[in-house]
Amino acid sequence: MSAVSPSRRAVLAGGGALVIGFSLHRSAVAQDAAAPAELPGDLAKEPLLDAWLRIGGGGDITVFTGKAELGQGLKTALVQLAAEELVVAPEMVRLITADTALTPNEGYTAGSHSMQDSGTAIRNAAAQARRLLVARAAGLLQLPAAKLQAKGGTVVAADGRRLGYGELVGNDLLHVKAAPQSTFIAAKRRRLIGEDVPRIDLPAKVAGGAAFVQDLRLPNMVHGRVVLPPAYSARLRSVDTAAASRLPGVLKIVEDGSRLAVIAETEPQAIRAMATLAASANWDEAPDLPDPANLFETLAALPAETVPVHDGPGDMPSGANVLEARYRRAYQMHGAIGPSCAIGLFDGDALTVWTHSQGVYPLRAALAQLCGLPLAKIRCIHREGAGCYGHNGADDAAADAALLAMALPARPVRVQWMREQEHTWEPYGSAMLVHVRGAVDALQHIVAWDYTVRSSAHATRPGGAGNLMPAWHRARPIAQPAPQPLPLPEGGGDRNAVPLYAIPRLRVMYDFIPAMPLRASALRGLGAYMNIFAIESFVDELAKAAGAGAIDFRLAHLADPRAKAVINTAAARFGWEGFFRAEGHGRGFAFARYKNLAAYLGLAVEVAVDHESGGVRLVRATAAVDAGEAINPDGIKNQIEGGILQAASWTLYESVRFDRSRILSRDWSSYPIMRFSQAPDAVEVHVLDQPGQPFLGTGEAAQGPIAAAIANAIADAVGVRMRDIPITPEQVKAAIGV
Repeated sequence: MSAVSPSRRAVLAGGGALVIGFSLHRSAVAQDAAAPAELPGDLAKEPLLDAWLRIGGGGDITVFTGKAELGQGLKTALVQLAAEELVVAPEMVRLITADTALTPNEGYTAGSHSMQDSGTAIRNAAAQARRLLVARAAGLLQLPAAKLQAKGGTVVAADGRRLGYGELVGNDLLHVKAAPQSTFIAAKRRRLIGEDVPRIDLPAKVAGGAAFVQDLRLPNMVHGRVVLPPAYSARLRSVDTAAASRLPGVLKIVEDGSRLAVIAETEPQAIRAMATLAASANWDEAPDLPDPANLFETLAALPAETVPVHDGPGDMPSGANVLEARYRRAYQMHGAIGPSCAIGLFDGDALTVWTHSQGVYPLRAALAQLCGLPLAKIRCIHREGAGCYGHNGADDAAADAALLAMALPARPVRVQWMREQEHTWEPYGSAMLVHVRGAVDALQHIVAWDYTVRSSAHATRPGGAGNLMPAWHRARPIAQPAPQPLPLPEGGGDRNAVPLYAIPRLRVMYDFIPAMPLRASALRGLGAYMNIFAIESFVDELAKAAGAGAIDFRLAHLADPRAKAVINTAAARFGWEGFFRAEGHGRGFAFARYKNLAAYLGLAVEVAVDHESGGVRLVRATAAVDAGEAINPDGIKNQIEGGILQAASWTLYESVRFDRSRILSRDWSSYPIMRFSQAPDAVEVHVLDQPGQPFLGTGEAAQGPIAAAIANAIADAVGVRMRDIPITPEQVKAAIGV
């Protein structure tokens, strides 16, 4: 029996409720000639309503999304949207996420696009399905549609007659192309949108249940472990596999070029065999990593492709007060709490992989090339992973599981990386450099801005097999393709490189470095984290040079009322004007609109600086966020709170250590992150709801502002400007001259 399930269309047809045909008849929601042609959200990619929504003969409702739950609360928000528009309880909606056999192809779950793309599609699909159900009921009951109401999975007439959704949906009712416009449930009838519906993904996580792919156990499952090379350039010279193969429970040793792995009956047996293999392996290595003491000088000297971001004049006006600054960011890792994991099952004909990849469809294409299988013979099913935003080792672990499953057909093979493998082989967030010059005039206006950001790639996710690390180590390796800069308007290293402020003379350039001294890819926010850190730090420096307050200076350069609203709200709720300055304490502010087209965020923080040690602690943070219409305000708060804590950890603690040959950050002692004892006393998030406005995306809105706000608060507390991330105690102590 094939491991790959039937197509989504066949699954939908199998319930008997939707007899699938290819009728293209016009429906009650068909567009009129004057309506815009564009379909909203990802309906443009998959326009058929039944790609997003199934109603079974018994009235059961299934909603499909190609996006993945990463801990951002997406499942809850999507269920809220569908249940609201179908006028049913959330418990009546079953949601299927990111499965290449069942769900629409929505690419990667990245860039804070899930609500904007998938949420918009599902909301419109559900609203249009409701209209179709009411229209069919009107025909059967011989009543005007206006006299009927959808409620609780039925369509109800004033005289008490009712028809269940399952009775109405038959034939091809939902197998129609979506219309560009929908009629949503009126605001006065809403029960769910805007409400703090409890997160449906949390109970198993907080109770220690089977919440993650790491927890998944399949019948007859075996365990695989890989021996990864000790360094990027290491090549296997020799290995003695005999000792490992004789260990209890070992089913197979896999050796393919520099790729070593073992499959055993139990996980402890697999780990023991992996350790035995690793101890007997001999590697050739070369000291080809940059000198860590001169990392930034190396990056500055590497050849780069200059990409104009905003090609204006770069000179400074005469008579203006000109400032200049350089900002730097070290390599940083995702540091997923649960090391990457996947399960593969090959039945001799087809391959199924359970994975926490953020892009199951691109991964499927990469695995097809890696494994030499037709695309139709591979199914990738998303299961949540224990902690990651961005491109970590999930796709590589999926490739490991796929290859080991093909080496041992008919049994599910579970592969989990060790902590040191996760730390040393995951793709990092690129180190970055920023050089900025700016000028203010006597009227406290920014009159010129010249900005250059330099970094390696921020996107080397799989699409082809060459972006899967296991492909590099086989006897017939597949080379990684040359990295490319991501296009604007969202960009990669140049994401958020253009300040949102009104500046008459503005020049922004991006120096894209094709070389990757360390493996790099997408880390939450991509270049926005560094660019907002640099921009909002420099804006504070310009404000001080102009003799202006941090809040007033920003407001004076903004016209967007929504931008002003988050700034004013965050400042007011923080108590900016009445701030009490205890010794060693300071306040800092920062603002950004993520990607200059997503959520707005204003952020005020208080920090405490220990003069003797140079240690910095984030005491409290107050944020105001405008993410468009708020489906689940508590979910938005969760994302901003998490973003503040994660990026505060980046800003104060995190950098990848390495020498000329190897990555040295192998565990939590050599790659420290924020501990519970270092967490702020309070984090407040205030959601500025915008009913009727598009979803803007929230997950990455806080990263850049928190870094800048912390640096600005340090400057306020002790009078020194910190421009390197992470801001270490040693740097602070040296700067204040203690």
